[in-house]
Amino acid sequence: MRENSTIRQAPSIGAQLLLECLIEEKVDTIFGYPGGAVIPIYDVLYDCPDIRHILTRHEQAAIHAADGYARVTGRPGVALVTSGPGATNAITGIANAFMDSVPLVILTGQVSTQLIGRDSFQEVNIYGMTMDVTKHNYVVRNVAELPRIIKEAFHIASTGRPGPVLIDLPKDVMTATTGGLLPAEHLNIRGYQSAPPIIEEEIAQVWDSIMQAQRPVILAGGGVISSGATEALLSLVELTGIPVVSTLMGIGAFPARHPWYLGMVGMHGTFAANRAVHRADLLLCLGTRFNDRVSGKAQSFSPESLKIHVDIDSAELNKNIPAGIGITADIRELLNRLLPLAGSRRNPSSWLIEATEWPKKVPYYSNEEGLLSPGEVISLLDRHTQGKSIVATDVGQHQIWTAHHYKFARPRRFITSGGLGTMGFGFPAAIGAAIADPSRPVLCITGDGSFQMNLQEMMTAVDYNLPIKIAILNNGYLGMVRQWQQLFYQKRYSSVQISSPDYVTFAKSYGVTGLRASTSQEAEAIIQQSLNTPGPVLMEFNVKEEQNVYPMVPPGESNDRMITSDD
Repeated sequence: MRENSTIRQAPSIGAQLLLECLIEEKVDTIFGYPGGAVIPIYDVLYDCPDIRHILTRHEQAAIHAADGYARVTGRPGVALVTSGPGATNAITGIANAFMDSVPLVILTGQVSTQLIGRDSFQEVNIYGMTMDVTKHNYVVRNVAELPRIIKEAFHIASTGRPGPVLIDLPKDVMTATTGGLLPAEHLNIRGYQSAPPIIEEEIAQVWDSIMQAQRPVILAGGGVISSGATEALLSLVELTGIPVVSTLMGIGAFPARHPWYLGMVGMHGTFAANRAVHRADLLLCLGTRFNDRVSGKAQSFSPESLKIHVDIDSAELNKNIPAGIGITADIRELLNRLLPLAGSRRNPSSWLIEATEWPKKVPYYSNEEGLLSPGEVISLLDRHTQGKSIVATDVGQHQIWTAHHYKFARPRRFITSGGLGTMGFGFPAAIGAAIADPSRPVLCITGDGSFQMNLQEMMTAVDYNLPIKIAILNNGYLGMVRQWQQLFYQKRYSSVQISSPDYVTFAKSYGVTGLRASTSQEAEAIIQQSLNTPGPVLMEFNVKEEQNVYPMVPPGESNDRMITSDD
């Protein structure tokens, strides 16, 4: 037990033991929402200043906030919700974290053990419901199991391929006497291996393939960031002269302003990134799932390349795209073992020169009089923050515009929902990010549709005076759905035009500064004002209604078949 913990004696009940176990795992923050089944835990939290509780306004938001906290810190985020609807409200957030490999520990209240299975008030089988969207989950049936389960949960969540772990806590277990139990000190998880060792033959095979390649490309996925491999990747690239592309989740794994970075690949990737991958004869794929938004038509993805796929999760190898060489490994370890083979820096190859001359910029669009371009707004946010802010987004057109126009130089600065594509993720994730790092402004770039899904969390941002600057790109539509309806459904705009409140008045009702811009000059002025205003600020940017995100690969097409404009 930590000497500086609040509970000095051996814990007397399960809830006290739970907090001792969390403190032992260096938990300093819990995001949550109380209810009947977790009252014993909240009662003990009342006397525990070592752990800060952040009260959200909805359980889904609590999970997203813990998710944002985890993405910024690299440590497991922790959320606490009650049984029944509290637990079911959390499922979307859990699934979101599972798809994006985010380490979370979710504590759910449960009815007392003798009431389980009897359709008791606020009882659901959250253990069974979440088996498909957790890395592992537990039901604590006896208080003696609690120390082992907590230690295992944090280890499983944060090692190997990170992911959410759920612990269901019956109320009688939380009130049971502990008999002097203490937090567990040792782990013994039979059959669990976070990462297999890399053998020398695999290193030699990768390096020989790099040396033989004429048109190599590195594809950086989110696994580069979660493994802490970004510095090793930069060193390898600068020694070998291999151009880099990234997935959406891999943004920040390599500096966006580096001349050898070609941009994001896939459905909304840059021309340079998609062309380089399509023409490559070697594709070194690091920590990516190859989902359909990355690969496009799988049969024609990078057709001329030898694909070396490195991932911590062996289940991802050959799942979506066949790999010539598949290696289950920690990416940072693999890159660090390649570096000594690279020697001194090479001169740029003709391939590198050719690839970096292809257009990386996405269409920017000139303004029509009185209307703002979304790309212009995000470029202004990038310029005024010097690309150094943490940026959380929701899902839709604004997400892709942010990926292209905000130039991320460091990892763990781009917080977005990749795999599940969860509208309503961005604002609560920004809250978690601001709790994790209050030293810098956090931008929440969102759309008028997405923001309305969790706008009640404005009160959470106010309660904790968080430096979140909300940028709503208001185009009056569910923009990405409308774009698909325009391009692929003969402009049959079905249920995509959406109304919004007066956001400036809405912000003021919460005691938040609300600002609005419709021109470039107004946009620049309110961004400056926002960054100079303490606490949360809401900025509404009225942008062109029917502006599309380009490039775009039509669904089911090869990535070299890009639509680049409305013409």
